[in-house]
Amino acid sequence: MATTHRTKVLILGSGPAGLTAAIYAARASLQPILVHGLQPGGQLTITTDVENYPGFAETIQGPWLMEQMEAQAKHVGTTILNDYIVSVDLSKRPFVAKGDGGDTYIADTLIIATGAQAKWLGLPSEQTWQGFGVSACATCDGFFYRGKKVVVVGGGNTAVEEALYLTNHATEVVLVHRRDSFRAEKILQQRLFANPKIKVIWDHTVDEILGEEGKGVTGVRLKHVKTGATQEVATDGFFVAIGHTPNTELFKGQLPLDSEGYLTTKPGTTQTAVAGVFAAGDVQDKIYRQAVTAAGTGCMAALEAEKFIAHHAHSEAAAADAAD
Repeated sequence: MATTHRTKVLILGSGPAGLTAAIYAARASLQPILVHGLQPGGQLTITTDVENYPGFAETIQGPWLMEQMEAQAKHVGTTILNDYIVSVDLSKRPFVAKGDGGDTYIADTLIIATGAQAKWLGLPSEQTWQGFGVSACATCDGFFYRGKKVVVVGGGNTAVEEALYLTNHATEVVLVHRRDSFRAEKILQQRLFANPKIKVIWDHTVDEILGEEGKGVTGVRLKHVKTGATQEVATDGFFVAIGHTPNTELFKGQLPLDSEGYLTTKPGTTQTAVAGVFAAGDVQDKIYRQAVTAAGTGCMAALEAEKFIAHHAHSEAAAADAAD
């Protein structure tokens, strides 16, 4: 049976941004409702070892970290629902969202923390070795490849930046691109070609990621786009760097998006163009894309939502007094 939920703060997304927003909103006695979405826990649930989240001296597991965040959010008073929002109406307040199962959510403020998804090649072997040598984040996982050899696939800014970053750790970085030139900015290309640790393999696609049980990724099989000839390249790690897709389809036509589909916010805030609607985490951050920065913007969004609610409550009380 369909249910109508009413809340001062509705949070969409259950990654670090959404759960941090929930923790802060709940501690402010705003009784937030958080809707999980399609990927409860966000991208960290498909990450194994996490070494760069503050507060943990030893390596922790991504899924465990998200379980702890969710438990904390519940402990301080957040209502967490397993649903998927299929439509939102931001034309007036309170805002109205509809869930996949027919439930309706009515909210005074909305925090969008729906995140972004890494673009993958779509290979079965990519899924097999995901978290065991296959990654889409050099900043997150590059540290694990100190003194090792890695392969990066892609040809845009993301790929070149990832390859350059990985030279801080790996002894050799092989960048594979399906064309004979990069789309990346010229200054980035100059840095890449000048780096002796980087080797480029042109005109090839990745045919399969190779690995061994208990060991993880051991190599990649590449295919020449013109001749069809294949070759195998040994590697300890494989990084997919072909971009990200922000989960903003719901908000097209209602909120401004940049050229890559990310929600735009007022500089230095999480405020969108619609008063009372805030965006946090990877859905509006295409630069850093880290769990800790997502959590930080989740905190910002909750604090801004709290101020927004307090301001409107004061204004409504003043208007009522004037009417008397």
